[in-house]
Amino acid sequence: MAQAEPHSRESGTVFAKTRGGISLPVIDFTNPRFAVSDDPDAAQTLYKAFGESERKRRWVPKFIMRMLLRSAAKKSLLVRAVFQSKTGFLDGVCTYLMKLGADALVPPYDSPLDRKFAASPHIPLLRLRMQQTARLLCDGLIADSRMTGDGPVHLINIGGGPALDSINALIMLNRARPDLMRRSVTIHVLDSDVEGPFFGANALEALKANGGPLYGLEIGMDHRPYDWNAPAPLETLLRELIAKNAVIAASSEGALFEYGDDAAIIANLKVLRADGAGAKYVAGSVTRGDETRKRLIAETGFKLFPRGVEGFAPLAAKAGFTIAKVETAMLSDQVLLSAAP
Repeated sequence: MAQAEPHSRESGTVFAKTRGGISLPVIDFTNPRFAVSDDPDAAQTLYKAFGESERKRRWVPKFIMRMLLRSAAKKSLLVRAVFQSKTGFLDGVCTYLMKLGADALVPPYDSPLDRKFAASPHIPLLRLRMQQTARLLCDGLIADSRMTGDGPVHLINIGGGPALDSINALIMLNRARPDLMRRSVTIHVLDSDVEGPFFGANALEALKANGGPLYGLEIGMDHRPYDWNAPAPLETLLRELIAKNAVIAASSEGALFEYGDDAAIIANLKVLRADGAGAKYVAGSVTRGDETRKRLIAETGFKLFPRGVEGFAPLAAKAGFTIAKVETAMLSDQVLLSAAP
């Protein structure tokens, strides 16, 4: 059952517990502590620093680098999660921990090596990815003509772990257009993982507590086990929501559009569109296809598809979506898809 931390430990920051009982800060991009500058020059500076660090690493012989990483993994849970992954992807909680950054880490994820790793130049780019996805989803909700009514809003988050992109989209929407939040809202997290959605539900409750940015709002979270290669459960959910005349929007940050193959992306987007009766807007992140990104993927062993926007756009078109907006965090491009008429 979702629980909120009774009190914040720092002004303006709320905490929520993981399934293992660890209290983590909840990322809220309206809190200056977590906001990332998305000025193109600032993002480019981060990316250049990241590229420089990668170039230096390339001078280290591979066998020595493997020895260094094995040694570091013994002292850093984050290094272990990234470089010794047996699944080919990061789970929701570890991905979230990396987005927190060095200054916000808590035990047992705050060893000197954890903090050093979390201070790497690419970490702010991961947080920026989520911030941009949340803002694009918020933009989509504001643009959706169905929001002028008072029907329920249902946000579908595919592979979202804690679904903090969906939650932050609601925080942004409540700040920009509080009139649009006077209705029931449900976030449906479709993910095979249980740890991430558990923390996400607690984070939502913490943000809804007295004094939180979502205080007084009717927002719930629903987690459903999901494999995007078998989208039948998504079809069932869409039928349920369409029957309720719900406003439907979706997102997938660091998930389907980055790890899914072409067939899975097309199939899921077609289900979401539901012949024009489903999601009008979908936000998500797409892995870039430059050489630096491809090299990093090869080093970590993550099963990412570095297709870039140019490779993703035809897939969206086959499912009946056009790309309405693009924002970049250098390691990935965030897109807002609009259902074609």
